[in-house]
Amino acid sequence: MTVYIDPPNWPGHGRMWSHMVSDTSYRELHDFAARIGAPPRAFDRDHYDVPSERYADAVAAGAVEVGSKELVRRLKESGLRRPKHRPVGRAADGPAD
Repeated sequence: MTVYIDPPNWPGHGRMWSHMVSDTSYRELHDFAARIGAPPRAFDRDHYDVPSERYADAVAAGAVEVGSKELVRRLKESGLRRPKHRPVGRAADGPAD
């Protein structure tokens, strides 16, 4: 049971962002995100978008730092990857699942 986070290398909306994923389940990811105060709207199909100013909070709470390619590899190997063209099922709907 591990939550992973990549460096805040992704620009958007005037900020830099990280991606945070689980290699076990969406439930684990949603629970972890709630513990660090990430809003449900930060969930995007199979990951949470985490602003750079919250990166250290996620790591301090136990998220494992990995590179972006490693994060995607682990997400794919877990079977939890949800590409944009793939329909999203109930399991990925968000914290209410």
